[in-house]
Amino acid sequence: MRTRRMIHVLVTATAAGSLLAACSGAGGSTGSGGGGQSINVLMVGNPQMEDIAKLTKSTFTKDTGIKVNFTVLPENELRDKVTQDIATQAGQYDVATIGAYEVPIWTKNGWLHDLGAYADKDASFDKADLLKPMVQSLSGSDGKLYALPFYGESSFLMYNKDVMKAKGITVPEHPTWQQIADIAAKADGAQPGMRGICLRGLAGWGELGAPLTTVVNTFGGTWFTKDWKAQVNGPAFKKATNFYVDLVRKHGEAGAAQAGFTECLNAMSQKKVAMWYDATSAAGSLEDPSSSKIAGHVGYAYAPTQETKSSGWLWSWAWAMPKTTKKADAASKFMLWASSKKYEKLVGEKLGWSRVPAGKRASTYEIPQYQKAAASFGDITLKSIEGADPANPGVQPRPTVGVQYVAIPEFQDLGTKVAQEISAAIAGKTSVDKALNDGQKLAEDVAKNYQ
Repeated sequence: MRTRRMIHVLVTATAAGSLLAACSGAGGSTGSGGGGQSINVLMVGNPQMEDIAKLTKSTFTKDTGIKVNFTVLPENELRDKVTQDIATQAGQYDVATIGAYEVPIWTKNGWLHDLGAYADKDASFDKADLLKPMVQSLSGSDGKLYALPFYGESSFLMYNKDVMKAKGITVPEHPTWQQIADIAAKADGAQPGMRGICLRGLAGWGELGAPLTTVVNTFGGTWFTKDWKAQVNGPAFKKATNFYVDLVRKHGEAGAAQAGFTECLNAMSQKKVAMWYDATSAAGSLEDPSSSKIAGHVGYAYAPTQETKSSGWLWSWAWAMPKTTKKADAASKFMLWASSKKYEKLVGEKLGWSRVPAGKRASTYEIPQYQKAAASFGDITLKSIEGADPANPGVQPRPTVGVQYVAIPEFQDLGTKVAQEISAAIAGKTSVDKALNDGQKLAEDVAKNYQ
């Protein structure tokens, strides 16, 4: 019954999005024909994934003969598509990018292959080199590794050093959110058309929901208490949300309600905003002079706090293999290559060392070329990842692990619906109070499943 209910929850939550994404077909069969030399890979459309799509044919395919058909989707569509495919056992994809939220839930249902066994057989992969927080977040309750990290991340603050210097502003290494709000006000309009800060406003539990939940945590709030009492319209959750919405409305990017990670990355790299709070993995793109106007002029600070010592999230976009694949051997070869030291070196040499998909291996931070390219952000990224505490991200005990999410299948739907309401508040179409009161009712319905 539990498994059946979980499938219903996941499929119901993603059906609409899957219809929208269905036109982005993988372009290849998952059958056993062709000697298993063609695999279908579904992945999120972040810069690191765009890089691997460019490099695969001339390297991995050339060396192995395995053709890789990539389907690349925006984050919200990716989450819908991969959940629909795996939860319904559709079997369209041999490999998919998922993260720490999905792994513990999906492994309980037997939907994913154990990848640790493949990694153990490949001495060159060096599984022991993977950062412990990444291994823990991508392992099941049985201790087995069910996804191989492509890159890992926490969250931090990125800011335009030239703007801060011109304004006489010193950004603390460990800022509070109130300090960031004050700085955003001072930096707003520092250059023609420049806004003080970029914060995600795009609906989705993994878009707006991720940074907002870290703010909720450090303001003393939580989605649920340890005994599953919903707290979405509680005082601390409301205070944090009002703060976030007010900051974005007053000093945030234009069109904030439609701005997610990609839009904020573009705004920061094109000098349209003075600051940005988001994933540490963004730094590599910001420091790439071929695409970023701000390369070499970015300052970095730890995730802002209020009542907690730290507030950065913990995430990894990782390669997973559905049990439905008929090409496990070819799929495993691709994943081991994509998460390897060899691939990191390839990116560094071909595309630039700042673009290495880091945050997953200890050895990455010992590579001289990477140390030089990541001098401004490498250390703070690694310390942020190691300092994240998914078991205790706030001021009170939690019923599940997770910094920027609640590790239950219902959260994909709950988090997205609440984020939709808060995004509407950012757009001025509703109030924060109404958004959170509606969210509270949804959260209470979810909580009944666990009380």
